[in-house]
Amino acid sequence: MFVMTAPPTPRSPALAPVLDAASLQRLHELDPQGTNRVVERVLRAFEGSLTRLLPQARQAYAGGDHEAVRHVVHTLKSSSASVGALELSRCCSEIENRLRALQSEGLDGRLSELEAEGARVLQAVRALLPD
Repeated sequence: MFVMTAPPTPRSPALAPVLDAASLQRLHELDPQGTNRVVERVLRAFEGSLTRLLPQARQAYAGGDHEAVRHVVHTLKSSSASVGALELSRCCSEIENRLRALQSEGLDGRLSELEAEGARVLQAVRALLPD
C-alpha cells in the first residue's frame, strides 16, 4: 500500500527541477494522510498518458496531421501543469499556439524538445512512484 504522509521528493537531486514542488504539494494536500493514494493515482495516470500521447504526437506529425498534434499537446498541457511538469506544459502550449496560428515551421524541432522534456518528466514521475 502506498501512503504518502509528506510531499513527495524525487530520489535524485538531478530530477528535482523537473517537477514543481508547489504543484506536488497541492496534490498532496488533496489527500494529506495518503489514505486514498491520490498522489500515486494521479502520477500513475499521468505516466500512462505521457507514454501513450508522446508517440501519438510524433505519429500524427509524420502523417501530416497537425490537428491531431494540436489535440495531443492540448491534452498534455493541463495534465503536465497539474503534476508540476511546468516546462513540459510550456512546450505543449507553445506548440499548440503555433498550430492554432497555422505556423508549422520548425514543428519537428519543437516536437523533439517536447519528447526530450517528456522523457525527463517520465523519469522524475517514476522516481516518485513506489516499485
